[in-house]
Amino acid sequence: MKYMKSLYTLFLILVLMTFASCKDLTELNVNPNGVDPSTVNPNLLVTTVITTTAMPYLDMNYEGDLAGVMQYVQKSGWGSGLNNYDFISERSWSGNYDVLRNLKQLYERSVEEGLEFQQGLAIVLRAFNFAYIADCWGDAPYSAALNAPAGGQADMFPAFDTQEDIYLGIIEELKTASELLSKPNEAYSGINADADVMYHGDPMAWRKMANSLLLRYYMRISAKLPSVAQAGIEAIVSNPGQYPIFTSNDDDATMSYIGSSGSDSWPANVVYDASESNFSRMQLCAGLRDILVENEDPRLPLWFNKVVTQIKVSTLYPEDDRIVDGVRYIRPEWLAANDYVIYNKNTWVDDVKAGKFIVDTMEYVGIPAAVSAGEPYPYNLNPAPTQGGYNVHVSALSDIYREAEGEMLKARLITYSEVCFILAEAAQKGWSVGTQQTWYENGVRASFDLWGISSDADTYLTNPGVVYDGSLAQIMEQKWLSNWTVASESWCDWRRTGLPALTVGPSGRRDAFPLRFRYDANERERNKDNYNSAITHLVQTEFTAQDGNDSSWSKFWLLQ
Repeated sequence: MKYMKSLYTLFLILVLMTFASCKDLTELNVNPNGVDPSTVNPNLLVTTVITTTAMPYLDMNYEGDLAGVMQYVQKSGWGSGLNNYDFISERSWSGNYDVLRNLKQLYERSVEEGLEFQQGLAIVLRAFNFAYIADCWGDAPYSAALNAPAGGQADMFPAFDTQEDIYLGIIEELKTASELLSKPNEAYSGINADADVMYHGDPMAWRKMANSLLLRYYMRISAKLPSVAQAGIEAIVSNPGQYPIFTSNDDDATMSYIGSSGSDSWPANVVYDASESNFSRMQLCAGLRDILVENEDPRLPLWFNKVVTQIKVSTLYPEDDRIVDGVRYIRPEWLAANDYVIYNKNTWVDDVKAGKFIVDTMEYVGIPAAVSAGEPYPYNLNPAPTQGGYNVHVSALSDIYREAEGEMLKARLITYSEVCFILAEAAQKGWSVGTQQTWYENGVRASFDLWGISSDADTYLTNPGVVYDGSLAQIMEQKWLSNWTVASESWCDWRRTGLPALTVGPSGRRDAFPLRFRYDANERERNKDNYNSAITHLVQTEFTAQDGNDSSWSKFWLLQ
């Protein structure tokens, strides 16, 4: 009897399984907790496209390789790309295109729902993301990109647009966005202020961002298409009614961090990294330190700490090496006998090439870029030289960067200070945008105001090296300083102007700074024909022999 019951039970199970297997598999595969992309509320996408644009941008600019190339920071361990501009490896743009796919979905759903604010927002961020791709790689899929669901050959394997066409395209897109965002606030429907974690649903704020980005990208192409750039910038400045731009720090395109978990917090904080390894290995670069100290810049202590233990070269004590009251005293004859020389910004490269070691005796100490072929954790007589460890003789990041969130901890996409320096450069070129001195000083003041030290600006602007002298070098140096945590923008400026004048360290992967990212292997292998066509547009330099055209030291259109 038990056998029959067991057999009957087994039979019922088999019948149920048979009926279940006959159901529509697509029906079974529906996620009951998911959102149908074809009906998703556009506001649900707004937060996603802002955060996934801003957070990777900040990561690259604050702790990524570009922050090292532009000599803001160095890393005491695991930082060859950042320290030594080791840009040999390819760089994937898949994350950038992931954001662009979400932006396409946001735009299309906003059109279907008649939501013009969300359309404008989507276009602004689309232009920003495509511009970043063009800035870093050069030619890229643009007009034919993001159409893979259509399934055609040209959709699956999109052609690369030229870098020139991408910039001209995004300029037109930003004009379209400005028009979409030009109505009174009450004319827009469906705005969810909480979803907009940048401007809280303010159309005018997004419109100002669109037009301020126009200034950026017009200046970006100014060496290649000067008449286009001049006409565009002059048109914007002469017609603020049609082209409102940033006029104060309140307009800055920034995103704050929540700090509730590691994924929504300021990168390399110690709240969600008990080991503090990511925080401690990011240290001040000597290139930035030298300028800040020379200019008596009050932003230095806001961004970095003094060394824990300062080194002094002295004959005060008989011992070769002694610590007294938190100061490490080293006798000069010991340094000479061990091939040490005191850091000099004008001679340190030659000193290192001659086999000397560097000792830095200042209160703020930065690691020189590419000072050694290996990781620079032993730099400046580090008493505990471990890779990625803490160095008491090198300046660490300011304590504000230990936190997961804070008033100053924001991802910055474009700021009023940058706008001022763009217009100062335009005036320096002789374009009709106002006076160079006014825009230059406004840019400095905006940066000081941003960091809560506006009362120091007047004195700072009289310091030697800062007081207005009409030069382009001065504009670009102050713009570089104000772009702390926006290194990619400084990289674009440096490639375009050669300013600020940064020293190429003796142990870089090449004897020059990299000019672009190499295309990813996936693009080379899966979109081979279009990749091969794109790299023919690159021009090799004396540093590309090992790589061929697709080198980080090849010149794309903007630099040719």
